[in-house]
Amino acid sequence: MINPSVPGWIDKFFAEQNRSSHSFPKDEEDFYIRTRNTGFIFGHIVSFDASIPIETEDRLPQEISKIGMLNTLFQMYRLVRQNNNNTAFVEETVAFYNTMIPKGFNPLKKVLESSSYSSKLEKIVHERVQTNEDIFSKNFSHVITNALLFIDVLAFKQYLEKGNVPEKYSTIIEDIVISIVSLSLKSKTGISPHDDLLAKLFESSVRYNKYNNNNINTIEDLDLSYLSNKLEKYYVIDLAGISLWSDAKVENEERYFMFKLGEILHTDDNKVLESIHFINNFIITYKAEIPYFNFSNPVKHFYDQTTESVAILINRNKSRLLKEISESKELMQLLAKSTRKDLDKDEKKKVKKQLLDICKTIPSLTIFLLPGGGLLLPILIKFIPTLLPSSFNENIDD
Repeated sequence: MINPSVPGWIDKFFAEQNRSSHSFPKDEEDFYIRTRNTGFIFGHIVSFDASIPIETEDRLPQEISKIGMLNTLFQMYRLVRQNNNNTAFVEETVAFYNTMIPKGFNPLKKVLESSSYSSKLEKIVHERVQTNEDIFSKNFSHVITNALLFIDVLAFKQYLEKGNVPEKYSTIIEDIVISIVSLSLKSKTGISPHDDLLAKLFESSVRYNKYNNNNINTIEDLDLSYLSNKLEKYYVIDLAGISLWSDAKVENEERYFMFKLGEILHTDDNKVLESIHFINNFIITYKAEIPYFNFSNPVKHFYDQTTESVAILINRNKSRLLKEISESKELMQLLAKSTRKDLDKDEKKKVKKQLLDICKTIPSLTIFLLPGGGLLLPILIKFIPTLLPSSFNENIDD
């Protein structure tokens, strides 16, 4: 299974995929429909447009985003170049990102000195899907942050077709997206508990601009003349639609906003209506999994999402973790005791300290050492006894 959390995953991705059996996107519209169906446009990936199915289960959210980012860029490459040359794709993608990083301000400079292009691209993709460092905030900003990653794909299209990216292209597209989302939120007939959060998440997600909740008051005030192709237009219409969504209803004012936006963009009404229906079905289907639609109980949502991620990490490192634990008789005794009764304050401190020492030796578990990692430790402690052999308690008693 492809594991984007370890080096070499891009080469493995291409080794596993049989590109010859995967049809090329016929045109921009076909590419967009296929990409939107995966959820990448909205930052909540539910599938991948690949010849051989790639499961999303038992993967961390960031791993899913990495695969989605790589695959969407590759499908754009296939659309423009009409070939499956993954080696050329990787090299061109690295070259593209080198042009996107301003000279003299290159946070990836050291990263991009890696020996292979695949290694360079792995590190670039890792940087691009990063969200807030704070673990709690990350659970809520992840969706919106990665919805804006499609701007990278649009810029990549420009690079492939023209050999360069127009000056400030990504900055302008991002500014237009933010303006439309901000205006669409203002135009809603009823303000939901999610709307303020949605605005804040967009604010934390900008990559090329300083967020500006501008003073544009009507859809007619927007200058959208810069948007020149279908992909750009479909994208901003969809993001306007997802920000307008509220309890499966589209009121008259909201419907006016969507169709007026389509009119300004010279987009057929049927495309706008298709967008409304698709977004409605997508959110109804996946609402329980999308963080900002679960803001009514953020602590519970954080706990549920984080518990799932911790369980995946523990299962992947089960053998190493149990080996390290078994070498500490005191820790094993305390963990066994924790299954029968609550530990006292000093015992909990001992368990925490010894587990953190173990996490230092297992690279995948260093997440527990990061800022906010202390919130995850009780979840780790809760899971460990369930992974131990059935003879665990009896052996300790003996």
